[in-house]
Amino acid sequence: MKRIVILGAGESGAGAAVLAKKQGFDVFVSDMSGIKDKYKNMLDSHGIAWEEGRHTEEKILDADEIIKSPGIPNEAPMVRKCAEKGIHIISEIEFAGRYTDSKMICITGSNGKTTTTSLIYHIFKSAGYDAGLAGNIGNSLALQVAEDPHEYYIIELSSFQLDNMYDFRANIAILLNITPDHLDRYGNCMQNYVDAKMRILQNQTGDDSFIYWNDDPVIQRELAKYDIKAIRYPFSELKEKGSIGYIEAGQYKIEKPTPFNMEQEELSLTGKHNIYNSLAAGIASNVAGIKKEFIRKSLSDFPGVEHRLEKVAMVGGVQYVNDSKATNVDACWYALESMKTPVVLILGGKDKGNDYNAIKDLVKEKCAGLVYLGADNAKLHAFFDPLGIPVRDTHSMKDCVQACYEMARPGDTVLLSPCCASFDLFKNMEDRGEQFKALVRAL
Repeated sequence: MKRIVILGAGESGAGAAVLAKKQGFDVFVSDMSGIKDKYKNMLDSHGIAWEEGRHTEEKILDADEIIKSPGIPNEAPMVRKCAEKGIHIISEIEFAGRYTDSKMICITGSNGKTTTTSLIYHIFKSAGYDAGLAGNIGNSLALQVAEDPHEYYIIELSSFQLDNMYDFRANIAILLNITPDHLDRYGNCMQNYVDAKMRILQNQTGDDSFIYWNDDPVIQRELAKYDIKAIRYPFSELKEKGSIGYIEAGQYKIEKPTPFNMEQEELSLTGKHNIYNSLAAGIASNVAGIKKEFIRKSLSDFPGVEHRLEKVAMVGGVQYVNDSKATNVDACWYALESMKTPVVLILGGKDKGNDYNAIKDLVKEKCAGLVYLGADNAKLHAFFDPLGIPVRDTHSMKDCVQACYEMARPGDTVLLSPCCASFDLFKNMEDRGEQFKALVRAL
């Protein structure tokens, strides 16, 4: 009996364990941190052995294959030992793909993944398609394949997941953009990160579709390196360079495979970045054969994504906006670009090798104040203080919201769009956003 060891017992790890057990493998789960009760109960109910707070080498290094949580870096000591021993290391998505023939609609990019994935899922469900939501959001793909299979899976893929995918094939691959992110996990080498994103193309055939942003200079440069067999569906804000999805004279237009158009002002998502997300989602739905009336209705009634330019409350004439999902500089750029009023901007967290020059001009143009929120704000002070904008230094969300309340004037917008990961002060970006919303509503 082949032995599969799973490192990490979160959503993906626990789901992979259930699928592996169902497929008849000898399964062991190991997590260096504590395991949530929800996942302990899941593993116990399926008779799967597990450990927490440690990695027992003799129980791990005898594996035939390792399924690694995307959150565990390749430099982790146990991962290195497994690699040195020649044990094949894969992702949960790679493993799940072996046991299903369902259609895979896969979305990656540095920014906009969650919004685009959620919008596509919304369109598919509204049209009555049997679809599951998986990857970085939704439920574990492996668990769905094991216990709740669907005809279609809409999957948000991070670069970390793509790193450990080899034979998996996306029937519809969507590449939204590539800008610097997670460089701390890629040896501070942009090309390593770019190579990970481009893996979404691997194994595609002439029967598949590749949807991508035509204006992205990194994508344009990389396309020349690949023998792309899939049918290409490029999109851009304007009709140029052969794009088949674009905005023209206030109309949202898709030319192929079936012509489709609607008034731009009918789109529920606003801001330039959301034009791209809406184009990608509309093209993917069009390629999947969804009828125009369902696409049109869903593009106009999609409620948006939590922690992404989410309006929280109006307090004393000040609008508070939660954009905690903006964990890199480019995401913050899009948020600032969409603002129409003076902004008190909240920045900070775990820096991933950020270059803040990309937002410097927008900060000077739009920001009435800056509030730093992090364990160590020295880099923010060094870069932004010379701009002459009023700043406040905070190290907790309570102090941060109070500082914003004191700085903002009626008509301003307080924008949490931190540019950074959340792990210095918060469990994750959701925790950061939830704390922000609770404190704002308590003002």
